[in-house]
Amino acid sequence: MPIYAYRCSSCNFEQDVMQKMADATLTTCPECRAETFSKQLTAPGFQLKGSGWYQTDFKGGPKTAAPAKSDSPPPCQGGTGSCACN
Repeated sequence: MPIYAYRCSSCNFEQDVMQKMADATLTTCPECRAETFSKQLTAPGFQLKGSGWYQTDFKGGPKTAAPAKSDSPPPCQGGTGSCACN
């Protein structure tokens, strides 16, 4: 069950609520009882790491090795060429 972050725009009360996706959105603040309680946009609670999480971890067949990393620093850290980091 997902956890949603709510915030009241009247009294600034914040609360995390565990709800089913089909449950109605809460609108009444449990602190001040105003009808200004709303869901907040938050970051997801997981990260996809690695060279290709689907390709290397879940797809059937032979796994391929990750490409070798270069030992030279990128242009922004003293290497040659232009820097695409900015």
